[in-house]
Amino acid sequence: MAVKWIALWGLVSIATAIAAAIVAGLKNRNHSSWAAWSFIFPPLIVVLLLLPTYKGILPRRKTFDEEDNEREPA
Repeated sequence: MAVKWIALWGLVSIATAIAAAIVAGLKNRNHSSWAAWSFIFPPLIVVLLLLPTYKGILPRRKTFDEEDNEREPA
């Protein structure tokens, strides 16, 4: 019986993460962050649905190379 609940939780987590990524993209939010948090805690998608659409340009994330170059001593 426990295995069925674990499998169900896994399927719900995967479906919620996919849905959160799509909804976050439509609402101009960080899709990877929302997908990850919704995978861990599926009811978090309700918070995403209640948030308004972001009206602006999202800040560009630095690449790993740019972050490494900032940390290197001159």
